Amino acid sequence: MSESDHEWSADMTEFAGRPGAKLLGGAVDNHIHACPHLNLRSLDVFQAVEQAAVAGMRAVGFMDNFANTSGYAALVNRHLGHLGVEAFGGLIMEPPAGGVTVAAVAAALGYGYSGDGRDGARFISLPTHHTRHIARQENRSDAFVESCFAIPVSGPMPDPLPEILDLVARADAVFNTGHVSGPESIRVIEAARDAGVNRILTPASHYDIDVVRAIVALGGVAEFSFFFVSHATQAPLTHVDAARNTVPPVSAARMVELIRAADPENCILSSDCGVALLPPPVEGLREFCLLLGAHGIAEPALRQMIAETPSRLFRLDPPGHSS
Repeated sequence: MSESDHEWSADMTEFAGRPGAKLLGGAVDNHIHACPHLNLRSLDVFQAVEQAAVAGMRAVGFMDNFANTSGYAALVNRHLGHLGVEAFGGLIMEPPAGGVTVAAVAAALGYGYSGDGRDGARFISLPTHHTRHIARQENRSDAFVESCFAIPVSGPMPDPLPEILDLVARADAVFNTGHVSGPESIRVIEAARDAGVNRILTPASHYDIDVVRAIVALGGVAEFSFFFVSHATQAPLTHVDAARNTVPPVSAARMVELIRAADPENCILSSDCGVALLPPPVEGLREFCLLLGAHGIAEPALRQMIAETPSRLFRLDPPGHSS
């Protein structure tokens, strides 16, 4: 454990007294990037659960551009399940993790300890950085852009996406639309609904209001992340290779407009923390709630977005549930 880890562990003893900390009781952060990883992270998967437990959270979800994280989650649940924080994982269909393939998705959905898929992937996501939409934003070469995933403007979904959507529907997992453009997200949500997928999540921080409204009208849930209102948007970061890129920031005021357009009942908030230059996820989520609250989002709406809606989406017991 590094010196900074010791400092944060000491800070956690004071966490409950921080402004906004009480909001995290029963909260779910579905978007955490933790070690093991190729890039420098602020914590590992065990520390993420331990810190979430101190904050009184209900669950955490791990995401990784390089690997299916359901195995990490199953391992953490086996050894830290007594803390009362459920960990879950899934697959971002980036090339290093197997790409947009049936084999990678089938393996992720069944990967864990039980052998019956109970602790397999809770979500399957389209690519994040190997999409033509993001590759163009990152000024990648024409050859790189051409190699990346895209949803066509019209016609059928590209193979093997229809078969993947069938697998997601049968598993009752969350289908995450990844980092595609707004029009692409609408088209793929329509295809997912037609395939029987009932749980759909769309990262929406950079979309127009009309796109966000269309997403929720189709039954999707819009995700808004602390990362995009943070100082991390000012730093050139590596995500899937050695290339360093920045992402466009989103003002808190703009994010509030998008949340209100969707209605908080159809939104979730996540930290998207883990990168070393951001605070640990529990602190990022606390700061995010305070920031949105300062722009007029009331506490009941914040609770809806960090506890109730993600619990429903990811098949978790609702806050305060007792069996």
